[in-house]
Amino acid sequence: MATLLLALAVGCTGLYAGFMVIFLTGIMPALARLTDAEFVPVMRRINEWVPKPAFLLVFFGVVAFPLAAFLVPVDGRTDTQKWLVLAGLAGAVLNHLVTVAGNVPLNVALAASEGAPGDDPASVRAAFEKRWNGFHRVRTVLITVSFGLLTAAAVL
Repeated sequence: MATLLLALAVGCTGLYAGFMVIFLTGIMPALARLTDAEFVPVMRRINEWVPKPAFLLVFFGVVAFPLAAFLVPVDGRTDTQKWLVLAGLAGAVLNHLVTVAGNVPLNVALAASEGAPGDDPASVRAAFEKRWNGFHRVRTVLITVSFGLLTAAAVL
């Protein structure tokens, strides 16, 4: 059971880290080339479509599987492996804290600005893009490091 949980932790975290890296290196740079009037509605639609069941399963699995892998006792697991799993879990939790405290409020504000007085694409984008990208860089590093730590725990 513990081996399966660690494998699920690695797999889930790898999927999520990959999603974050692709967003950082491909999607956001592509969106940066759009005009303000193009960027704002596209980002609003992305924010509506991403948090669907498949994404949420991975999002919550990134914390649940490493936590379960850490808590399930394993004969023969080294202290190093235990600390790697715990550190990987900590990275995932920090990633989620950045997401919930940084990116989600910006997504909510972006959605709320649609059709509101002052829904000027240039000002909406200026209040959103740079801050969102900053938080996204931090959470991408955190989850990528978490993936590396969990992978190391699995291969030791």
